[in-house]
Amino acid sequence: MVVDDAVVIRGLLSRWLDADPALAVVASHRNGKLAVDDILRSNPDVVVLDIEMPEMDGMTALPLMLAKKRDLVVVMASTLTRRNADISLKALTLGAADYVPKPESTSEITTSVDFRRELIDKVKILGERARRLSGRGKTMRAETNAGKSASQAPVGALANRPMMPGARAEAAKPGFQLKPYSSARPRILAIGSSTGGPQALQQLMKDIGSTVTDIPVVITQHMPPTFTAILAEHIGKAAMRPSKEAETGDVLQPGHIYVAPGGKHMILEKDAGAVKVRLTDDAPVNFCKPAVDPLFDSVAKAYGSATLAVVLTGMGSDGANGVKTISAGGGSIIAQDEASSVVWGMPGAAANTGLCSDVLPLTDIGPKIVRVLKGSAR
Repeated sequence: MVVDDAVVIRGLLSRWLDADPALAVVASHRNGKLAVDDILRSNPDVVVLDIEMPEMDGMTALPLMLAKKRDLVVVMASTLTRRNADISLKALTLGAADYVPKPESTSEITTSVDFRRELIDKVKILGERARRLSGRGKTMRAETNAGKSASQAPVGALANRPMMPGARAEAAKPGFQLKPYSSARPRILAIGSSTGGPQALQQLMKDIGSTVTDIPVVITQHMPPTFTAILAEHIGKAAMRPSKEAETGDVLQPGHIYVAPGGKHMILEKDAGAVKVRLTDDAPVNFCKPAVDPLFDSVAKAYGSATLAVVLTGMGSDGANGVKTISAGGGSIIAQDEASSVVWGMPGAAANTGLCSDVLPLTDIGPKIVRVLKGSAR
Protein backbone atom coordinates (compact mmCIF):
# COMPACT_ATOMS: atom_id res chain seq x y z
CA MET A 1 0.00 0.00 0.00
CA VAL A 2 1.32 3.42 -0.95
CA VAL A 3 0.09 6.42 1.07
CA ASP A 4 1.08 9.90 -0.12
CA ASP A 5 -0.94 13.07 -0.64
CA ALA A 6 0.90 14.01 -3.86
CA VAL A 7 -0.84 12.26 -6.72
CA VAL A 8 2.25 12.32 -8.93
CA ILE A 9 4.46 10.76 -6.25
CA ARG A 10 1.80 8.26 -5.24
CA GLY A 11 1.43 7.12 -8.82
CA LEU A 12 5.18 7.00 -9.45
CA LEU A 13 5.96 4.88 -6.37
CA SER A 14 3.07 2.57 -7.17
CA ARG A 15 4.34 2.03 -10.72
CA TRP A 16 7.89 1.36 -9.55
CA LEU A 17 6.77 -1.20 -6.99
CA ASP A 18 4.20 -2.88 -9.19
CA ALA A 19 6.71 -3.23 -12.04
CA ASP A 20 8.88 -5.50 -9.90
CA PRO A 21 7.93 -9.17 -10.45
CA ALA A 22 8.21 -9.87 -6.71
CA LEU A 23 5.78 -7.13 -5.70
CA ALA A 24 2.18 -6.06 -6.23
CA VAL A 25 0.56 -2.81 -5.11
CA VAL A 26 -2.80 -3.65 -3.52
CA ALA A 27 -3.91 -0.06 -2.80
CA SER A 28 -2.86 3.59 -2.80
CA HIS A 29 -4.34 6.45 -0.78
CA ARG A 30 -3.96 10.20 -0.44
CA ASN A 31 -4.10 10.40 3.36
CA GLY A 32 -3.72 8.37 6.52
CA LYS A 33 -7.42 8.08 7.31
CA LEU A 34 -8.25 6.39 4.02
CA ALA A 35 -5.30 4.04 4.51
CA VAL A 36 -6.27 3.10 8.06
CA ASP A 37 -9.84 2.41 6.99
CA ASP A 38 -8.60 0.18 4.16
CA ILE A 39 -5.93 -1.85 5.99
CA LEU A 40 -8.07 -4.90 6.73
CA ARG A 41 -9.74 -4.98 3.31
CA SER A 42 -6.57 -4.57 1.21
CA ASN A 43 -4.42 -6.52 3.70
CA PRO A 44 -1.00 -5.27 2.57
CA ASP A 45 2.25 -6.75 3.87
CA VAL A 46 4.00 -3.38 3.63
CA VAL A 47 2.81 0.23 3.76
CA VAL A 48 4.96 3.03 2.36
CA LEU A 49 3.72 5.94 4.45
CA ASP A 50 4.28 9.65 3.87
CA ILE A 51 4.59 11.88 6.95
CA GLU A 52 2.91 15.14 5.97
CA MET A 53 -0.65 14.67 4.65
CA PRO A 54 -3.99 16.45 5.11
CA GLU A 55 -6.80 15.08 7.30
CA MET A 56 -4.56 12.47 8.95
CA ASP A 57 -0.76 12.55 8.81
CA GLY A 58 1.60 9.60 8.87
CA MET A 59 2.47 9.75 12.56
CA THR A 60 -1.21 9.70 13.52
CA ALA A 61 -1.95 6.86 11.11
CA LEU A 62 1.02 4.69 12.10
CA PRO A 63 -0.20 3.37 15.48
CA LEU A 64 -3.76 2.98 14.14
CA MET A 65 -2.50 0.80 11.29
CA LEU A 66 -0.39 -1.33 13.59
CA ALA A 67 -3.30 -1.77 15.98
CA LYS A 68 -5.37 -3.22 13.13
CA LYS A 69 -2.60 -5.46 11.72
CA ARG A 70 0.11 -6.36 14.18
CA ASP A 71 2.54 -7.85 11.67
CA LEU A 72 2.27 -4.92 9.25
CA VAL A 73 5.55 -3.48 8.00
CA VAL A 74 5.47 0.31 7.76
CA VAL A 75 8.21 2.17 5.90
CA MET A 76 8.12 5.92 6.49
CA ALA A 77 8.87 8.14 3.48
CA SER A 78 9.87 11.73 4.09
CA THR A 79 11.92 14.52 2.57
CA LEU A 80 15.32 15.41 3.97
CA THR A 81 14.39 18.14 6.44
CA ARG A 82 15.50 18.21 10.05
CA ARG A 83 11.89 18.06 11.22
CA ASN A 84 11.11 15.05 9.05
CA ALA A 85 14.33 13.31 10.08
CA ASP A 86 13.35 13.73 13.73
CA ILE A 87 9.81 12.49 13.04
CA SER A 88 11.10 9.49 11.06
CA LEU A 89 13.33 8.37 13.92
CA LYS A 90 10.51 8.83 16.40
CA ALA A 91 8.31 6.71 14.13
CA LEU A 92 10.78 3.86 14.55
CA THR A 93 10.14 3.89 18.30
CA LEU A 94 6.39 3.68 17.61
CA GLY A 95 6.69 0.57 15.48
CA ALA A 96 7.72 1.66 11.98
CA ALA A 97 10.16 -0.85 10.49
CA ASP A 98 12.32 1.65 8.62
CA TYR A 99 12.31 4.86 6.60
CA VAL A 100 13.19 5.96 3.08
CA PRO A 101 14.35 9.57 2.64
CA LYS A 102 12.74 11.18 -0.40
CA PRO A 103 14.60 13.73 -2.54
CA GLU A 104 13.35 17.28 -2.13
CA SER A 105 11.57 17.80 -5.44
CA THR A 106 9.35 15.73 -7.71
CA SER A 107 11.89 16.01 -10.53
CA GLU A 108 14.65 14.70 -8.26
CA ILE A 109 12.46 11.81 -7.15
CA THR A 110 11.65 10.77 -10.71
CA THR A 111 15.33 10.70 -11.69
CA SER A 112 16.86 9.26 -8.52
CA VAL A 113 18.06 5.73 -9.18
CA ASP A 114 19.30 5.41 -5.58
CA PHE A 115 15.92 6.34 -4.10
CA ARG A 116 14.10 3.87 -6.33
CA ARG A 117 16.54 1.07 -5.51
CA GLU A 118 16.42 1.73 -1.77
CA LEU A 119 12.62 1.84 -1.72
CA ILE A 120 12.22 -1.45 -3.59
CA ASP A 121 14.98 -3.23 -1.68
CA LYS A 122 13.56 -2.26 1.70
CA VAL A 123 10.01 -3.22 0.78
CA LYS A 124 11.23 -6.62 -0.37
CA ILE A 125 13.60 -7.39 2.48
CA LEU A 126 11.43 -6.12 5.33
CA GLY A 127 8.19 -7.53 3.98
CA GLU A 128 9.66 -10.93 3.21
CA ARG A 129 11.04 -11.18 6.74
CA ALA A 130 7.66 -10.28 8.24
CA ARG A 131 5.88 -12.88 6.15
CA ARG A 132 8.47 -15.51 7.02
CA LEU A 133 8.13 -14.81 10.75
CA SER A 134 4.34 -14.97 10.51
CA GLY A 135 4.49 -18.33 8.74
CA ARG A 136 3.03 -17.01 5.51
CA GLY A 137 6.26 -17.03 3.51
CA LYS A 138 5.66 -20.43 1.93
CA THR A 139 2.61 -19.14 0.05
CA MET A 140 4.23 -16.05 -1.40
CA ARG A 141 5.48 -17.36 -4.71
CA ALA A 142 2.22 -19.05 -5.61
CA GLU A 143 0.20 -15.98 -4.64
CA THR A 144 2.34 -13.57 -6.58
CA ASN A 145 2.63 -15.68 -9.71
CA ALA A 146 -1.11 -16.36 -9.80
CA GLY A 147 -1.94 -12.71 -9.19
CA LYS A 148 0.44 -11.38 -11.81
CA SER A 149 -0.62 -13.87 -14.47
CA ALA A 150 -4.23 -12.85 -13.97
CA SER A 151 -3.29 -9.14 -13.98
CA GLN A 152 -4.63 -8.89 -10.45
CA ALA A 153 -2.89 -7.89 -7.26
CA PRO A 154 -2.46 -10.79 -4.86
CA VAL A 155 -3.45 -10.47 -1.25
CA GLY A 156 0.13 -9.94 -0.14
CA ALA A 157 2.99 -8.08 -1.60
CA LEU A 158 5.99 -10.32 -1.73
CA ALA A 159 7.33 -13.36 -3.46
CA ASN A 160 9.51 -15.88 -1.68
CA ARG A 161 12.51 -15.37 -3.88
CA PRO A 162 16.09 -14.16 -3.56
CA MET A 163 16.44 -10.41 -3.25
CA MET A 164 19.31 -8.19 -4.33
CA PRO A 165 22.70 -9.89 -4.73
CA GLY A 166 24.68 -9.58 -1.50
CA ALA A 167 21.76 -8.05 0.41
CA ARG A 168 20.77 -11.20 2.20
CA ALA A 169 23.56 -13.09 3.90
CA GLU A 170 20.53 -14.55 5.65
CA ALA A 171 21.91 -17.92 6.65
CA ALA A 172 25.15 -18.41 8.50
CA LYS A 173 27.01 -21.57 7.72
CA PRO A 174 26.14 -24.16 10.37
CA GLY A 175 28.71 -24.12 13.13
CA PHE A 176 30.53 -20.99 11.96
CA GLN A 177 33.78 -20.49 13.81
CA LEU A 178 34.39 -18.08 16.67
CA LYS A 179 37.68 -16.48 17.56
CA PRO A 180 38.82 -15.84 21.18
CA TYR A 181 38.59 -12.28 22.44
CA SER A 182 41.75 -10.22 22.43
CA SER A 183 43.67 -10.25 25.69
CA ALA A 184 44.09 -6.48 25.39
CA ARG A 185 41.58 -4.26 27.16
CA PRO A 186 39.57 -2.33 24.51
CA ARG A 187 40.43 1.33 24.06
CA ILE A 188 37.68 2.00 21.52
CA LEU A 189 34.27 0.67 20.54
CA ALA A 190 33.44 0.82 16.82
CA ILE A 191 29.92 0.01 15.61
CA GLY A 192 28.50 -0.51 12.12
CA SER A 193 24.80 -0.76 11.28
CA SER A 194 22.20 -0.17 8.58
CA THR A 195 18.56 -1.29 8.21
CA GLY A 196 17.08 -1.56 11.70
CA GLY A 197 20.17 0.13 13.09
CA PRO A 198 18.64 3.21 14.72
CA GLN A 199 16.46 1.07 16.99
CA ALA A 200 19.31 -1.35 17.72
CA LEU A 201 21.74 1.48 18.46
CA GLN A 202 19.38 3.12 20.92
CA GLN A 203 18.92 -0.17 22.77
CA LEU A 204 22.63 -0.96 22.78
CA MET A 205 23.73 2.50 23.88
CA LYS A 206 21.16 2.50 26.66
CA ASP A 207 22.62 -0.80 27.87
CA ILE A 208 26.26 0.33 27.84
CA GLY A 209 26.06 4.08 28.40
CA SER A 210 27.12 3.95 32.04
CA THR A 211 30.09 1.72 31.16
CA VAL A 212 31.70 3.48 28.18
CA THR A 213 33.18 6.23 30.30
CA ASP A 214 36.83 5.45 29.60
CA ILE A 215 36.72 4.79 25.84
CA PRO A 216 35.30 6.64 22.83
CA VAL A 217 32.53 5.14 20.68
CA VAL A 218 32.52 5.61 16.90
CA ILE A 219 29.49 4.68 14.81
CA THR A 220 28.78 4.36 11.11
CA GLN A 221 25.07 3.99 10.40
CA HIS A 222 23.95 4.02 6.77
CA MET A 223 21.96 7.27 6.72
CA PRO A 224 21.68 10.44 4.65
CA PRO A 225 22.72 13.92 5.81
CA THR A 226 20.46 15.53 8.43
CA PHE A 227 19.35 12.12 9.68
CA THR A 228 22.77 11.36 11.18
CA ALA A 229 22.76 14.54 13.26
CA ILE A 230 19.36 13.61 14.69
CA LEU A 231 20.52 10.03 15.28
CA ALA A 232 23.51 11.30 17.28
CA GLU A 233 21.15 13.29 19.50
CA HIS A 234 18.83 10.32 20.03
CA ILE A 235 21.51 7.81 20.96
CA GLY A 236 23.25 10.38 23.15
CA LYS A 237 20.05 10.69 25.17
CA ALA A 238 19.71 6.91 25.34
CA ALA A 239 23.29 6.49 26.57
CA MET A 240 23.27 9.68 28.66
CA ARG A 241 26.67 10.44 27.14
CA PRO A 242 27.94 13.33 24.98
CA SER A 243 27.17 12.45 21.37
CA LYS A 244 27.65 14.34 18.12
CA GLU A 245 27.86 14.07 14.37
CA ALA A 246 31.60 13.78 13.77
CA GLU A 247 33.66 16.55 12.17
CA THR A 248 37.13 16.59 10.69
CA GLY A 249 39.61 17.42 13.42
CA ASP A 250 37.59 16.01 16.31
CA VAL A 251 39.96 14.52 18.89
CA LEU A 252 38.40 11.37 20.28
CA GLN A 253 37.51 11.77 23.94
CA PRO A 254 36.71 8.97 26.40
CA GLY A 255 33.01 8.64 27.10
CA HIS A 256 32.02 10.50 23.93
CA ILE A 257 30.06 9.15 20.96
CA TYR A 258 30.88 10.11 17.36
CA VAL A 259 28.50 9.36 14.48
CA ALA A 260 29.66 9.42 10.86
CA PRO A 261 27.76 12.15 8.97
CA GLY A 262 25.61 11.20 6.03
CA GLY A 263 27.39 11.59 2.70
CA LYS A 264 30.91 11.32 4.17
CA HIS A 265 33.17 8.46 5.19
CA MET A 266 34.59 8.71 8.72
CA ILE A 267 38.12 7.47 9.32
CA LEU A 268 40.42 7.76 12.32
CA GLU A 269 44.06 8.81 12.24
CA LYS A 270 46.77 9.05 14.89
CA ASP A 271 48.21 12.53 15.32
CA ALA A 272 50.82 13.42 17.95
CA GLY A 273 49.59 10.88 20.46
CA ALA A 274 45.91 11.62 19.90
CA VAL A 275 43.40 9.98 17.57
CA LYS A 276 41.47 12.36 15.34
CA VAL A 277 38.54 12.12 12.97
CA ARG A 278 38.96 12.81 9.29
CA LEU A 279 35.95 12.93 6.97
CA THR A 280 36.47 12.04 3.34
CA ASP A 281 34.44 12.54 0.20
CA ASP A 282 35.74 9.36 -1.42
CA ALA A 283 33.50 7.21 -3.59
CA PRO A 284 30.83 5.02 -1.96
CA VAL A 285 32.04 1.70 -0.57
CA ASN A 286 29.64 -1.23 -0.87
CA PHE A 287 27.21 1.31 -2.40
CA CYS A 288 27.27 3.18 0.94
CA LYS A 289 28.49 6.58 2.09
CA PRO A 290 29.23 6.58 4.95
CA ALA A 291 30.42 3.00 4.90
CA VAL A 292 31.51 0.73 7.73
CA ASP A 293 34.57 -0.81 6.05
CA PRO A 294 36.62 2.45 5.88
CA LEU A 295 35.89 3.13 9.55
CA PHE A 296 36.79 -0.39 10.67
CA ASP A 297 39.99 -0.38 8.60
CA SER A 298 41.13 2.90 10.15
CA VAL A 299 40.18 1.82 13.67
CA ALA A 300 42.29 -1.32 13.27
CA LYS A 301 45.29 0.77 12.22
CA ALA A 302 44.90 3.21 15.11
CA TYR A 303 44.07 0.78 17.92
CA GLY A 304 45.20 -2.70 16.83
CA SER A 305 44.43 -5.42 19.37
CA ALA A 306 42.70 -2.87 21.63
CA THR A 307 39.79 -2.63 19.16
CA LEU A 308 36.31 -3.89 20.00
CA ALA A 309 33.86 -3.75 17.09
CA VAL A 310 30.18 -4.58 16.74
CA VAL A 311 28.25 -5.29 13.55
CA LEU A 312 24.51 -4.75 13.95
CA THR A 313 21.49 -5.37 11.72
CA GLY A 314 21.64 -4.19 8.13
CA MET A 315 21.33 -5.05 4.45
CA GLY A 316 24.34 -6.01 2.39
CA SER A 317 27.82 -7.02 3.53
CA ASP A 318 29.41 -3.70 4.49
CA GLY A 319 31.76 -4.23 7.42
CA ALA A 320 32.81 -7.79 6.55
CA ASN A 321 36.12 -6.69 5.01
CA GLY A 322 36.69 -4.38 7.96
CA VAL A 323 36.10 -7.32 10.29
CA LYS A 324 38.98 -9.12 8.56
CA THR A 325 41.23 -6.09 9.04
CA ILE A 326 40.33 -5.75 12.72
CA SER A 327 40.86 -9.47 13.29
CA ALA A 328 44.23 -9.39 11.52
CA GLY A 329 45.26 -6.60 13.89
CA GLY A 330 44.29 -8.69 16.91
CA GLY A 331 41.01 -6.93 17.74
CA SER A 332 37.66 -8.47 18.68
CA ILE A 333 34.30 -8.42 16.91
CA ILE A 334 30.73 -9.13 18.01
CA ALA A 335 27.96 -9.69 15.45
CA GLN A 336 24.22 -9.49 16.09
CA ASP A 337 22.43 -12.79 15.60
CA GLU A 338 19.86 -13.51 12.90
CA ALA A 339 16.79 -13.81 15.13
CA SER A 340 17.15 -10.33 16.61
CA SER A 341 18.23 -8.60 13.39
CA VAL A 342 15.76 -6.76 11.20
CA VAL A 343 17.99 -7.88 8.30
CA TRP A 344 20.83 -10.34 8.83
CA GLY A 345 22.91 -9.18 5.89
CA MET A 346 25.78 -7.24 7.48
CA PRO A 347 26.05 -9.21 10.72
CA GLY A 348 25.56 -12.47 8.78
CA ALA A 349 28.45 -11.57 6.47
CA ALA A 350 30.58 -10.71 9.50
CA ALA A 351 29.67 -13.96 11.27
CA ASN A 352 30.47 -16.02 8.19
CA THR A 353 34.06 -14.75 8.14
CA GLY A 354 34.66 -17.03 11.13
CA LEU A 355 36.52 -14.16 12.80
CA CYS A 356 33.91 -12.91 15.29
CA SER A 357 34.30 -13.62 18.99
CA ASP A 358 30.54 -13.81 19.55
CA VAL A 359 27.28 -13.83 17.59
CA LEU A 360 24.62 -12.68 20.04
CA PRO A 361 21.03 -11.46 20.34
CA LEU A 362 20.83 -7.68 20.63
CA THR A 363 19.80 -7.89 24.29
CA ASP A 364 22.97 -9.86 25.08
CA ILE A 365 25.43 -7.63 23.23
CA GLY A 366 25.35 -4.79 25.78
CA PRO A 367 26.00 -7.02 28.81
CA LYS A 368 28.81 -8.76 26.91
CA ILE A 369 30.44 -5.43 26.04
CA VAL A 370 30.24 -4.44 29.70
CA ARG A 371 32.05 -7.64 30.69
CA VAL A 372 34.68 -7.21 27.98
CA LEU A 373 35.38 -3.64 29.08
CA LYS A 374 35.77 -4.86 32.65
CA GLY A 375 38.26 -7.50 31.52
CA SER A 376 35.97 -10.51 32.00
CA ALA A 377 34.97 -11.47 28.47
CA ARG A 378 34.97 -15.20 29.08
